[in-house]
Amino acid sequence: MKLQLLSAAVALALGGLSGPAWAQAAAPLRISLTADIRSTEPGVNRDSNSDAVVLHIVEGLVAYGEDAEVRPLLAKSIDISPDGKTYTFKLRDDVKFHNGAPLTSADVLWSWQHYTAPKSGWRCASEFDGRGTVKVTGVEAPDAQTVVYQLEKPSALFLASLARTDCGGTGILHKDSVKADGSWDKPIGTGPFALAEWKRGEYVRLTKFAAYANRGGARDGYTGSKRPLVDEVRFVIVPDDSTAKAALERGDIDIIEDLSNSDVPVLQKAPNIKVAYAPVMSMTALLLQTKDPLLSNPKMRQALAHAIDYAQLAGAVTEGLAQPNNSIVPLVSPYYDAAQKQGWNYDVALSQKLLQEAGYKGQELVLMTTKRYPQSYNSAVILQAMLQAAGINARLSVVEWATQLDRYNAGTYQMMAFPYSARLDAALNYEMVTGDKAKQPRKVWDSPEALKLIGAASVDTDHAKRQATFDALHKLFLADVPSIPLYNGLDIGAYRADVKGYQPWAVKKPRAWEVERAAAP
Repeated sequence: MKLQLLSAAVALALGGLSGPAWAQAAAPLRISLTADIRSTEPGVNRDSNSDAVVLHIVEGLVAYGEDAEVRPLLAKSIDISPDGKTYTFKLRDDVKFHNGAPLTSADVLWSWQHYTAPKSGWRCASEFDGRGTVKVTGVEAPDAQTVVYQLEKPSALFLASLARTDCGGTGILHKDSVKADGSWDKPIGTGPFALAEWKRGEYVRLTKFAAYANRGGARDGYTGSKRPLVDEVRFVIVPDDSTAKAALERGDIDIIEDLSNSDVPVLQKAPNIKVAYAPVMSMTALLLQTKDPLLSNPKMRQALAHAIDYAQLAGAVTEGLAQPNNSIVPLVSPYYDAAQKQGWNYDVALSQKLLQEAGYKGQELVLMTTKRYPQSYNSAVILQAMLQAAGINARLSVVEWATQLDRYNAGTYQMMAFPYSARLDAALNYEMVTGDKAKQPRKVWDSPEALKLIGAASVDTDHAKRQATFDALHKLFLADVPSIPLYNGLDIGAYRADVKGYQPWAVKKPRAWEVERAAAP
């Protein structure tokens, strides 16, 4: 009954049409979402689904490319002063808002003031007022096509923070996005699609922006070519995975953006369905509490690292789709190079030798996990078996996610299989695991030397200097073994065979631009 009711809801969201009758109409491109969006205001009362929809509508000065490197979007060029404290953006010519108004520097200033106003609710205000890594001391517009940001001190993370998806890409808005009283109305942006309708709990409907000023070139994340090739995009709310898969197979939806690993083999065999995937910047890791009496010995931690067959584990957990990665830097990061490819070799004999040198006498080690995240749980089960095979007395402790998160934040565990969400800069990847445990117990790497290196990477804007820093961090991390990165996550998409141009990517968000349907034979 539940499946039937949800299927009816999907049909209603599609306009009450399905099958041949719907095919005769000008069908929108239909993308399923597991839950409704929270708002249409960039970076305010948002979640991942909200970000995904809003970033079809608004664009910022910069954006993440396919490899999560920050590149210009509405900016034509970016000049950074020698002292690293002044950023000068030249705006692209001929960019228009959805209401036909031309983009000027005045719109950038208005948008910045809107985001940073007291009580604006913008998630990322703290990232630019000095509470985070960046403090913007002033923004000026010397002419209609130029915007200048002044920073209190240099920061390699300024552009990355502007581009963050949870910040709404710091999307530039037309002032008519708010009502006369200053309250939010709807986003009027410069993106390839405009907001047409939000029917809460059912769908969000976007329409093609015919006057979209495309950057051209190849598709490149949130920048590059972003041509709207369909007249309408409809994000359909389908909370139930089974219903979404059935709707995809019937042709009632066109794309499932976030497909679980276990569904891949089934849909790969389904007629008229294609499956594609890409590595993302999330990470599953085995956390080790270095303050624990047993795990405080580096040789004990090294023994654990050499007891794991990483290729076998990653393949088993992800249906053979993911590659192992022992680096904090994700596989798709522009800072993943030859140094990051070095990891711990699977060597049971070496593991047992290190156990003996560490004075290990068979004491129990508890590995905590939760069933809330199946990949993390499955990783823990395999880890337990591999550790036991090397002679390590590992016991699995399965708890509720809330309990595991509390224990993670408090640092009260021995070992833990833990999923980290994506960070889109390598300095932020290291920052999420490194710190003073006395002040932040959730941190796994309590290394003053590492903190100094991370601080340098957060200030340097030169790629080569940052690369050298991340290479040094990785070498130090492999020696210390404060945790054991296992693999990065995947963005898996399933779509109808007549959909052309859909591609998953590192940021794990659906993109409806550059996507079209093949012409009927």
